Amino acid sequence: MSGLIERYIDRLPFEIGDPIISLGEGTTPLIYACEISERVGARVWLKLEGLNPTGSFKDRGMTCAVSAAVRDGSEAVICASTGNTAASAAAYAARARITCAVIVPEGRIAQGKLAQSLIHGARVIELDGNFDDALRLVRELCESSPIALVNSVNPFRLEGQKTAAFEVHEQLPELAALSIPVGNAGNISAWWKGFSELGVKPRLFGFQAEGAAPLVLGHTVENPETIATAIRIGNPARRDEALVALDESNGLIRTVSDDQILEAYRLLAKTEGVFCEPASAASVAGLLVHGADGVEDVVCVLTGNGLKDPDTALAQGGEMVKCADDLAALEQAVLS
Repeated sequence: MSGLIERYIDRLPFEIGDPIISLGEGTTPLIYACEISERVGARVWLKLEGLNPTGSFKDRGMTCAVSAAVRDGSEAVICASTGNTAASAAAYAARARITCAVIVPEGRIAQGKLAQSLIHGARVIELDGNFDDALRLVRELCESSPIALVNSVNPFRLEGQKTAAFEVHEQLPELAALSIPVGNAGNISAWWKGFSELGVKPRLFGFQAEGAAPLVLGHTVENPETIATAIRIGNPARRDEALVALDESNGLIRTVSDDQILEAYRLLAKTEGVFCEPASAASVAGLLVHGADGVEDVVCVLTGNGLKDPDTALAQGGEMVKCADDLAALEQAVLS
């Protein structure tokens, strides 16, 4: 299957013959969520972005950012990351056979994402600071070094990520609203860019974790805290674009607590068969807590796969049952 650049090349800043670095990203499923729909009182769909090649929506932007970097002669890419961007950048850089460095907050990256970055051969640098500190430093570094920055401040990232809006419009033309987690605010901005290019205006419902909610609070959060590591960001790089998107779509930006995120996380796994990372569940938690504001059809963007954060899954799941090597014991263990 071709990747999203080949599929949407007429809507992207690429031409036939350009080098394309792809892992077959895009074309992710949209599934109906029966239990969530019943609880919310609206028809709720789940866009499974965790089924992209490295397990998150970041691959949509990364295929474009790394392809552009290769086209423009870069021999190395760099990013600051809470995990998913690092994993994606590492994979696409490996595919392109160029150097990749990722800067992550020390001790604040989920193990699944760290493992991906390391196995793909990226140089992983733990910074004594948070994501916002890391992004500030890599932006300064790229101003004086011939290294391509592939964070969402790179416009090619948003170009790739806007294709998710194209897909959802093809899958569900009657879409009334989109519910999405908000961290660095690049993704919500990219979705609105895609919808705007299509000439459609679904409402955008953005949800931030209570401990990392700069858009809701109206100011930078110096020490953001949430179990949803992917949105643990206190100074969003795409703040202005996100606020425009929310305004133009007649949207809403609200908060959900960690407990509410984890409740939605468990509910998705146990009733819908969908295992997402905690940050993804913020889009569902927001609907469960705040409602659908009168819309009938809403898509929740599930940004990453649950295997990204195995520690949270093990802490939130049930316990294993011990059993003797005996048929009667096994029967009792299964049926009791």
